[in-house]
This record gives sequence, C-alpha cells and structure tokens, in this order.
Amino acid sequence: CRSKPVKIFWMKSGRPETSIDTCRLSPVCVQVQWLMDNYETAEGVSLPRCTLYCHYLLHCQQTKLEPVNAASFGKLIRSVFMGLRTRRLGTRGNSKYHYYGLRIKSNSPLHRLVEDQQHLAMRQQPYSQKQRIKPVQKMEGLTNGMGLGLGHQQGAGLSDISAQVHQYQQFLDASRSLPEFPELKDEGIPLPDGLHPQHVHTYQLIYREHCEAILDVMVNLQFPLVETLWKSFWRFSEGQSSETDTLDLHDESEKRLPKSVLVLLCKYEPILNWARECDNLLYQSLVEILIPDVLRPIPSALTQAIRNFAKILENWLTNAMINIPEEMVRIKIVCAGAFAQTLRRYTSLNHLAQAARAVLQNTAQITQMLSDLNRVDFTNVQEQASWVCGCEDGVVQRLEQDFKLTLQQQNSLEQWAVWLDGVVSQVLKPYTGSPAFPKAAKLFLLKWSFYSSVVIRDLTLRSAASFGSFHLIRLLYDEYMYYLIEHRVAQAKGETPISVMGEFACLNRSQRSMDPDKGTHTETPV
Repeated sequence: CRSKPVKIFWMKSGRPETSIDTCRLSPVCVQVQWLMDNYETAEGVSLPRCTLYCHYLLHCQQTKLEPVNAASFGKLIRSVFMGLRTRRLGTRGNSKYHYYGLRIKSNSPLHRLVEDQQHLAMRQQPYSQKQRIKPVQKMEGLTNGMGLGLGHQQGAGLSDISAQVHQYQQFLDASRSLPEFPELKDEGIPLPDGLHPQHVHTYQLIYREHCEAILDVMVNLQFPLVETLWKSFWRFSEGQSSETDTLDLHDESEKRLPKSVLVLLCKYEPILNWARECDNLLYQSLVEILIPDVLRPIPSALTQAIRNFAKILENWLTNAMINIPEEMVRIKIVCAGAFAQTLRRYTSLNHLAQAARAVLQNTAQITQMLSDLNRVDFTNVQEQASWVCGCEDGVVQRLEQDFKLTLQQQNSLEQWAVWLDGVVSQVLKPYTGSPAFPKAAKLFLLKWSFYSSVVIRDLTLRSAASFGSFHLIRLLYDEYMYYLIEHRVAQAKGETPISVMGEFACLNRSQRSMDPDKGTHTETPV
C-alpha cells in the first residue's frame, strides 16, 4: 500500500515542531528521521558535503534502501535544515564544499565512526579549535576479500571496521585531493537540438561532485560504494520502488538534469572528450592514493582487496550504465579498464618487491648470485643482443659493471630503484624534448627485456644455484622498468600514466574488433 503523505512543521529555529509518524514510514521518511536523529544546526561549525553523503550511503546499506545521487540528497538536507548555507573551504586545489552551520549530534552513533584524519576534516567545534575528524564507514572489502555479488554488500561490526580502516589507511596517501578539471572545449561543434549551455554547465557541476564522492569513499576503502555511486549518477533504475512520496528525490534529480538531457549530453563529442580527461585525472588520483609508493610494503589483505576491486569494477560500471549511449559507455569503460589494469600491475609489482627484498638482504644469496654471474659469458650475450636489437657495446658493458658493483655492495631495494631510474635517465637523455621520446623509451624497454632474458638463459643452461633468485630479481626489475618508462612517456606527452595506458587500450580494442578473415585488419607500425 502507499505511504501516507508526510507533513513536517518547522519552527523558527529550523527544528521540526512535531516528529514524523513512525508508522508505515516511506523510504524518504526514514531518511528524514535519520537526518534529524544524527545532525543538528549550530553556529560556527561546518561539515563537508561529501562526508555527509558518505554517512548517508552507509545508512542506505544498513537499512537496505536505494540511495539517491548527491544532488538529490542535498535537496533533502535543505528541506530538513532550512536556511542551511554552503561554503567552499580549503586552499585552491584542495577545497571542498561544506554545509555551514551543521554538525553531528553529540549522542549520535556516527561519533563511533570518527577517527583523527585530515583528508575528510569535519569541523565539529568552532573554527578556533581546529579539530578535525573523519568518518570510517562499513568496510567489508578487507575482511572477506571483497567476495561480493553485484549490489550485495555485507558488513562486520562498526567498531572492528574502525580499527581496520585506521590500520590500513596509514599505507594510503589520504591527503591527496581531486585536481581541477580542464575547461570543456566545444571545438566549434554546435549543441544538438534539445540542449542548452546551462545543461552543459550543470552536467559539469554534478560530474565534479560525483567524482569527489568516488574519491572520498575510496579513501575510506569503501570499494563497494563505488558501484552505488555509479548507479546513482547514471540513474540505474533496476529494483527501485515505483511509489510516489511527498518528497520525491528522483524528481529532484530530474529537475536538476533530466535523464533525457543526460542521454543527449552523452552523445555530444565535446562532453565525451571532457569526460575522458576527467576520468583519467580521477583514476590517476585514486592510484596515487591507494598505492603511493609501489615499493613500500603493503599488507596482503589490502593488496587483495585492491586486486579484487580491480577485477570487478568494469562489470560494475557496465551494469550501472545500462541505457546510456554507447559512445559514452565505450569511453568510460576504456578509462576504467586502464585504471583496473594499473591497479593489478602496481599490486603485482609491490608483491614482487617484497619477495625480492628478502633476497637482497640475504648475504649468502648475494654471494652466490655474484659467483654465478661471473660465470656468465657476457661476450656471447652481447653478440646475441647486438644482432637482435643493436645494443651498443659501451652501454652494455657499463650496465654490466654497474649491476655487479651494486649487487656486491648489497644495496637495499630502494637503492636498486635509484640505480634503475638512473639507467633510464642516461639512456633516454638524448631524446629529451624530442617527439621521438615515447618511441625511444618503448624501444629501450624491449631491448632491456631481451638482454635480461639472454642472461637468464645462460644462467639456466649452467644450472646456476642462484637461478631462482635471479629469476625473481629479473621479474621485479622488468616490471619496475616498465613502471619507470610508463611515467617518463606520460611526462613527455604532458599526460597522466592512466591516460597513456588508456590510449593504448583503446587502440588495442579497435584492432581486436577488426576481423582479419574479412580483410579489414591492417598492420600497425612497430
């Protein structure tokens, strides 16, 4: 049966004069009551808008309610706390929208979710006291390996989750914020019929809010909430109730940007290009938050949670974008795919780094490796390498000597990383500022891989006792060299590494879509 109409009477203080009837509450009534139970107005305080929305998403998970997007939720908040003002606080590039004059009630259970962190600062006291606290939402990902079905999330006790988040967040770069998005370039392409400049402006605003919300839940390690945010933004309607409430939040969302307009915007080429740029910036920020240092030890539980998230995120996004134009879906999936691939590669690199660290710290193994390496016929290795990839004798000999010296000094993994970075700088220095830099960098990566494989082959044929150690070190150095080259190419092109990998993924997809049996396949130059 339908819910009874809800009537809320307000006093001048902005507080409700009568409580809402708890009988036969509609979803909206439940949300209103939750806001009244947990928040209150006060002078001289503020609460980040994204933090409040994170609290709301957690509430929806716990009560099995279908959440609405951030814009619609903001309408509800203003209807409950009348006269609420919004301010953008913080330095440029690190500022967030805050609800000024709103705070968590002293008796609210949300205080149990509070940890002393700076990145989601909630000023719960007057500004002079500068107290900063942040919520820690329910996180199933690190307790069960993210073994979740689409739309199905469970949670452990909030007190346990609070301890886990505090434990794992020390490995993140929680201070990083979402960078400024680029200006939209219309490139002289006129707006399609039915679209107006205000529609474009509104889309840019709500997309920025959407990306900020994703970043905030990711900082809290709330991977399943990303799916919820995607479904909310793209108006995924499966399973939503058809009941009409007095406060219809979906109508509020439609008022700001109707679904029909959203669909038209998703076919407008300047919007498509802008969305690609924004997604690359967002995903690059998320990578740098989750894995700020690829060599630093990361707990296996956190690594596994990140890998499981990377495995499923493309399916989440595809599912959320049902009935969205194919052009936009393709762009979004390519960007998300590059993000997922980067997370998988970096977590694998980190795993290799920790395994290799033990080898590099073992004196006996290092001694054996030096002994085996001195038996390698490097003259023969160089002859093979020169014939295949034209490696210069002087460069190869210098690398061989430096490698043996660095190994003999029993340097740490971090010192090896510095050496590898120096090798890249030395080899690519002649191409600095040249359009040929990306091609030269990729060619060096191929040469490095081939040369190291020839050395490993020689060790294998000699049944070297340290073969296992060399194999592990080779895997690590190849992967780290790939990481360095990826970043150097991105820097040379003025793009993010995610963007560079996304371009490659897009090219790869287009090539796979060609059918060689039909004669549509074309060779690409190497």
